[in-house]
Order: sequence, then C-alpha cells, then structure tokens
Amino acid sequence: MIKAILIFNNHGKPRLSKFYEHYTEDTEQQIIRETFHLVSKRDENICNFLEGGLLIGGSENKLIYRHYATLYFVFCVDSSESELGILDLIQVFVETLDKCFENVCELDLIFHMDKVHNILAEMVMGGMVLETNMSEIITQAEAHNKMEKSESEEQVSVGFLASALDRKQRRCIVSV
Repeated sequence: MIKAILIFNNHGKPRLSKFYEHYTEDTEQQIIRETFHLVSKRDENICNFLEGGLLIGGSENKLIYRHYATLYFVFCVDSSESELGILDLIQVFVETLDKCFENVCELDLIFHMDKVHNILAEMVMGGMVLETNMSEIITQAEAHNKMEKSESEEQVSVGFLASALDRKQRRCIVSV
C-alpha cells in the first residue's frame, strides 16, 4: 500500500504532499523534512529505493523516488509494493503531467495544484493504484476540467442574471 506521495524541489520545499494514513500536520512536516534529507543526500548513481525514515515506519516501509530536473517524486510504500512497479508508476505520473502541462515544470505544480491532485486521484486512491493507462488518465482529467469550466461559466452567468435582476428591482423601487 502507498503510505504517502511527496514531491519537493532541490531545496526541500514541498510542492505536493498526499498522505494516505492520518498524521498530525506537525508530523507530516517532519516526515517531509526527513524524507528530503534521506533522498537528497544520495548520489545519482545509487538505486532509487531506500528504507523508510523513522517517522514513516522505518524498515517496514520503503522510499521509492525519481529525481527529474529540480523535483524529487517520492512514494512511501509498505513492503508489499513492488519497487519496480512504483518506479513505473512514478514514470507514468510524470509523463501524464508532462502531456497535460506541455513540458511540466515546478511552476505548473504550484499554480495548477488542483489539476495535479485530480491527475493523482485518477491514478491512486486510498493508497491503492487505480489506473496506470496514461491515455485513460488524461481523458478523465480533461473531462474533469471541462466539467469544472462549465460549472464556473454557469456560476458567472447566474451571478450576471442575479445582478441584472437586482438592478431591475432597484429601478422598480425607485420608480414607485
């Protein structure tokens, strides 16, 4: 089972954190710091799996990560998960983000956090992998974005009608 998904930059600033087990906010921040220190000090030539930090469960859990440009993508998993399977999942996640944002960068994660969370929710829910087919994930994410866009357009038009009605009511009151 996936315990947490963390994305942070080379300086340790979290850009996404999704925990599938309950921790206090303080503990979550400590886990992020500990995970960053464990992962960032490793050489690029060393394998991408390591034993989990003390706060996330120690030797019972594993940290599986990939370092792309300025971002670390880290999945904290229990011993039942396949390391290579999770590495493949990270690759699918990054490629999906890349297709959705046309060459994804750190700023996309900052300014489009809702879209990133929607993509992640299509892939993983409750710590279990739901979907790994990139085209299916993109299709669902685009459908979700269209639905959000149509809802926001409806809200704008309803707001416009309400303000028009309000102006008309004021004119009626003034003319009476």
